[in-house]
Amino acid sequence: MGLFGRLRRRKNAQTPYCAAVVPAAGSAARMEGQDKILTILGDYPVLVHTLRALNDSALIQEIVVVTRGDLIVPVGQICRDFAFGKVTKVIVGGDTRTASVLAGAREVSGEAELIAIHDGARPLVPPEVVDAAILRAAECGAAAPAVPVKDTVKRASGALVEATLDRDSLFAVQTPQVFHADLIRGALQKALDDGAAVTDDCAAVERIGMTVALTEGSYENIKITTPTDLLIAEAILSGRE
Repeated sequence: MGLFGRLRRRKNAQTPYCAAVVPAAGSAARMEGQDKILTILGDYPVLVHTLRALNDSALIQEIVVVTRGDLIVPVGQICRDFAFGKVTKVIVGGDTRTASVLAGAREVSGEAELIAIHDGARPLVPPEVVDAAILRAAECGAAAPAVPVKDTVKRASGALVEATLDRDSLFAVQTPQVFHADLIRGALQKALDDGAAVTDDCAAVERIGMTVALTEGSYENIKITTPTDLLIAEAILSGRE
């Protein structure tokens, strides 16, 4: 039975087995020396919020965390202290995000039909955003949440505007980005083999000719990259509480 035939069969019976891969390198480059995944948000490290969101999802069966060698101990301790039972492995990644995600994708269970890739520094992803992306990927093989771009976007060269882009056709893509397991492993390996610089996992799939479906994202699903992002996340968290 073919790939989508298997997915349809599983969907009719139950949701396909989905493993999550969480790249959590935690670069401190723009966080004033703090590893962003260990930075405190509310009362807990950013990574705790991220893993809790995935661990609580009924559609995710296992989680593999990919981090830097020097963060293996603190990240592993977080998983134990907070009893994230779905975390099966914490591994060291590669030299690039693409290599790290591929390493994680190769460590998931052989049962996994879908792989959801979610940034470790996106701690406020709502459960409905996670579920929508997984269910859509089960239907078509590749899906990612996105929100319409709110600002006017211009293409420029040398600080001179070349064109104003049509905002109605522009979306900011978020994570989790969810794919059939064999598809994303093959696409990431091809990107590495070709030396292609891809900014997200959808781009790896797009460059081999696969269409990615967009699902409804959330403006609260921000990525913690700078101290300002942390302030915004604190406000969002406070509003939820």
